[in-house]
Amino acid sequence: MSHPRRQRTIAGPVCISGVGLFTNAATTAVFRPAAEDTGVVFRRTDLFDAPEVPALIEYLHDRPRRTVLSRGAAYVEMTEHALAAMAGLRVDNCVVEVDGPELPGMDGSSEELTRKLLDVGIVRQDAPRAEIVVERTVEVTGSNGAFVRFEPPAGRRRLEMTYSLDHPHPAVGRQAAHVDLTPRAFAGALAAARTFVMLEEVEALRAAGYGLSLTEKDLCVFGPRGVVGNTLRFGNEPARHKLLDCVGDFALCGRDVIGRVTAYKSGHALNHAAVRQLLATHADSAGAVGPAHPSRSIQKAGPPLRRAA
Repeated sequence: MSHPRRQRTIAGPVCISGVGLFTNAATTAVFRPAAEDTGVVFRRTDLFDAPEVPALIEYLHDRPRRTVLSRGAAYVEMTEHALAAMAGLRVDNCVVEVDGPELPGMDGSSEELTRKLLDVGIVRQDAPRAEIVVERTVEVTGSNGAFVRFEPPAGRRRLEMTYSLDHPHPAVGRQAAHVDLTPRAFAGALAAARTFVMLEEVEALRAAGYGLSLTEKDLCVFGPRGVVGNTLRFGNEPARHKLLDCVGDFALCGRDVIGRVTAYKSGHALNHAAVRQLLATHADSAGAVGPAHPSRSIQKAGPPLRRAA
């Protein structure tokens, strides 16, 4: 089997602005190049001393319907779509400066950030990227038959992913999506897939204070006859978005995962449990290069070496 790939960062800063899907707060996030072995780190620039929160499973703050990270008093809401864009494009080292408690919601997908990361350019660094090669099957199960299963690779040095959705809403129903995760495949097949919600859920979410500034144009709202006030980008957009969420959640391993994953009706909580189980069962076979150094203050990036393909 070939050697691990080299780590990558971005060639320059990238900025996105918008409103948080959960906090309704207007925020700006700036993605900056970072040195080898930094990993992905969120920096809350609006808080005293700009505390940093590494994008690793040990900093997960359990909340429903999204992936929240916290360290001490600092937390960052809705990280999964940004993490998916970086993991999907193999951006391993990046400091994300955010001036509020939640990343901008964009359009409920990773498309804008993916496009901007590709526009600024991705560069290779010298150090090898840490990885886990799945050596034995790991499976976690949830309610109603939901599961996430990691299996050894079938000869390819990448993560092959399949998601099957079996939704009770007739406009969604049964659908599936598959991707052999490469930067090209992520950008073309997953990045544009948006968050979806049922029309009957919208009122309850707004009553809880979520999504107050959103309209039907900002994400996929499914009514009895299909999407309300919008059009699907893919016939199986909900299943593709669930795969996108998996990419973002699995990034909390802090290293590449080489193998095959099959997910059925899983959500963020089950994805997180699968990450923990994978790390626990493969601790002896994980790559030697550490994914991040949470105790180190990250000031600047190492020099970019060459543009990645």
